[in-house]
Amino acid sequence: MIKTAEEAIQFIESRQKFGSKPGLQRISALLDALDHPEKDLSIVHIAGTNGKGSTVSFLSAMLQETGWSIGTFTSPYIEALNERIAINGQPISDDALTNIVAKIQAIIDSADAVSDLFEITEFEVLTAAAFLYFKEQGPDMVVLEVGLGGLYDSTNIIAPLLTAITTIGMDHEQVLGDTIEKIAAQKAGIIKNGVPVVTGKISSEALKVIEETAEKQQAKVYHFNVDYSIDYKGPHADWGEQFDFYNEAGKIPKLVTSLLGKYQTENAAVAVQLFYLVCQLKKIPFDEKNVKNGLLKTAWPARMERISQEPLIILDGAHNEQGIKRLAESINNEFKNRHIYVIFSALERKNVEGMLEQLLKISNAEIYLTNFDYAGVMRLEKNYQRIDEDRINIVSLWHFGLANILEKISDDDMILVTGSLYFVAEVRQLIKDLIS
Repeated sequence: MIKTAEEAIQFIESRQKFGSKPGLQRISALLDALDHPEKDLSIVHIAGTNGKGSTVSFLSAMLQETGWSIGTFTSPYIEALNERIAINGQPISDDALTNIVAKIQAIIDSADAVSDLFEITEFEVLTAAAFLYFKEQGPDMVVLEVGLGGLYDSTNIIAPLLTAITTIGMDHEQVLGDTIEKIAAQKAGIIKNGVPVVTGKISSEALKVIEETAEKQQAKVYHFNVDYSIDYKGPHADWGEQFDFYNEAGKIPKLVTSLLGKYQTENAAVAVQLFYLVCQLKKIPFDEKNVKNGLLKTAWPARMERISQEPLIILDGAHNEQGIKRLAESINNEFKNRHIYVIFSALERKNVEGMLEQLLKISNAEIYLTNFDYAGVMRLEKNYQRIDEDRINIVSLWHFGLANILEKISDDDMILVTGSLYFVAEVRQLIKDLIS
């Protein structure tokens, strides 16, 4: 029997990553045994290759400005697993996590070997734990981030109030498919009958798949640059980005995100449109003050996060080629006059060469390619240095690379740590310890 948070986390992480076949049969069986806590929740469901976590954060911050309590379920975590299940930004307590996971363990342990419960995965346990916690705590609304894909993701068991798809790009091809259209079909799997869907900045070939799914489901689509749009105004003098927002309600001028990167204004726009639709459906005022304050108060660790000012160190978990492309564009836009030391690592299953080619588009970048302590990390012996021998350095341990950079960095230089979120989280913890 689970009695501590450590035991609860150990149990969660001991479960297999994937079931023997995709589908919702396992999570359905588990939630049935738990008396379907998800059915009592009012949920906004958000999918996307990139940007879904930021969009969850923006939306939940705006909703909190109305005085509501907001549950969030996100992935992965940065410092502690508890972060993934939170209310108003406060992670689930160790005691609550322990008690809830103990209930789930008892159900799984009592299942026989032919039951759908027998193969329950790590993410399915977490999803069920989130639903149980939110049912117990009773937040006014839950903003739910898809784990992987959408169609067969365990979060897709719900009947949401609204759905959103932020972006679609190539990632997790071994699970979701090897074309944009196949990946779009998986993401579009979250669209439910008659439930409105908000789409972000998405390519025409992916959007076609989403629109076909929405038409079958009789779900209204709110398109970026059609039903709502932004006018990007550039970086804010202090930090973040400035933009004006437009939709059928009119214009909201001079919005500022707390998160850096032009693409964050696109994520913020998806969140503002979702907030507008929530206000309509729940019959509460769409107050631009709540929009402005929510965007300014949004915090999302390891996403263009400034963790040190002197020297300037930015962390960003851009973990696929599309994410790195958008990151490189933002760095060139914001820091074109600085020499930039990039510390990068990724998982072997990613398109590492494609990611490096995008990083090399940062005009003043010097790249340190390295490793970290994680299963499936990229192999340095693949000689990635051949891509650009003058600008790519190989260091076996990132600690050595960071120490080397800190010895020679000048006031006008900066450090960018990017790649796998697991890698960025590891570096983040050490830097926080050093500067605290």
